[in-house]
Parts: sequence; C-alpha cells; structure tokens
Amino acid sequence: MQQGRDVLIVYDDLTRHARAYRELSLLLRRPPGREAYPGDIFYIHSRLLERATHLREELGGGSLTALPIVETQAQDISAYIPTNLISITDGQIYLSPTLFRKGLLPAIDVGRSVSRVGGKTQYPTLRQVAGDLRLAYTQFEELETFARFATRLDERTRQRIERGRRVRQILRQPAGQPLRASEQVAVLLATNAGHLDAVPTERVVDAEQRIREHVRSSLPEICERIDAGEDLDEPDWEQLDTAAADAVSGLTEDD
Repeated sequence: MQQGRDVLIVYDDLTRHARAYRELSLLLRRPPGREAYPGDIFYIHSRLLERATHLREELGGGSLTALPIVETQAQDISAYIPTNLISITDGQIYLSPTLFRKGLLPAIDVGRSVSRVGGKTQYPTLRQVAGDLRLAYTQFEELETFARFATRLDERTRQRIERGRRVRQILRQPAGQPLRASEQVAVLLATNAGHLDAVPTERVVDAEQRIREHVRSSLPEICERIDAGEDLDEPDWEQLDTAAADAVSGLTEDD
C-alpha cells in the first residue's frame, strides 16, 4: 500500500484467534467479559482491521482492503465476535450452510449479506438493473416458504415465485468463472424484463449462457461501455433488451 499498490489481505480466521486469546486470558486470570472474552478483544480486532484504507495521491494513492473471515455457531451472526467485526467493517457476506447443502453455489445468503456502502460504488448500469433485486429475492424466499403450506396461490404470487426461482438459478456461478459487468447486466435485464419466465427452470443456465454469448458478439461496443463503467441511454437499453430476448427465443416451455 505504501508503494502505491492496491492490496487485499485476508484474515482466516479471527474466530479461532479470539478463542485462543480467550483461553490464554482465562488461564492468566484476567477479568472475563461478554461470553468470557477479554474486554480488549474488540480493540485488538479494530486496530487490526482499521489499517485498511485508501491513501491520498500525495502519499502514493495505494489502498488496502481487509477481508476478515469468522465462523458462526448454529448460523448465529448475533454472537459477540461476529457482531464486533460487523460493526467494524463496511458490510458482510454471509455464507449459508443450508444453501451449500442444496448445491446453490456460491452459497451467499442475499438477505443477511449487507453493504454499508450500498450501490454508490456500483457501475450505474448494474445499479439500475440490480437495484430492487435483493428485496424482491428476499420476498420470494418468504413466499416460497409460505407456498409449501398453501394449496392455492393466486396468479400474481405464482408468477413471483417462478421468477424468483429463475433469479436463484442465475445467481449460481461455477468456481473460477468470473463474469464481466456487461454479461451480468444483460442477464439481470433479461430476468427483470421477464424473458426467462417461459424458460424451464432446468434450462435457465443454458439461457444465461446464450444471453452472455449473444450480447458479447452482437453488441461489442455497448459491452465495452458497460465494462468501462459508463452509463447507457434509452436506445442502448432497448438494443440490449432485444438482444437478450432474441438469445432465449428458442428456450420456451414448448421447445
């Protein structure tokens, strides 16, 4: 960072670090605090994580991003160490063992994962297509749970559940296969526009691949602008929407 470079440091994992420090402190008969952790464990972790910063240009312009990893017991993020680190950092990514057992990878719980920075650091195109996605997906999960106990659902609720299942499929991503911003925008736009509603759930992955390939080949200039962080005007959005619709035109329930 002091050399002007952008640095990522991963702390794996601070839960065991805190447990070891607690055991040593108790053996030394230091006064225990919440959950028997010593009172200065918060100060130790905050001093460690608050090294992460972005230097001014006159100081080199380097940056350091900290990614601390902690364990939870019984998926409880309200325990002492998780809440300490959540209060220090700019957000959290919660990995759910339930999603992992279902094969939904990466197993990120959308409802519990939070960014305090919000969409301010997102590309404007991503912010536009993904603005309401988190809330809609959380509502879908609640509806899906409720639907297990209901015998009859109205048409609007059924459509929301079906679209939510397709959103869940496009949020899956194979390991080692990062996506360009333009590909993400095209797929999310197609989902929001309802182009995937008629595609069988088991073929959503194929539809996503078709959209990504078709948009890259047919609209390279728009893709470059999206990847560069530029905004799009209305004709560009229309072209992107048309290309996404054309890509999945053959993947319908009747196909």
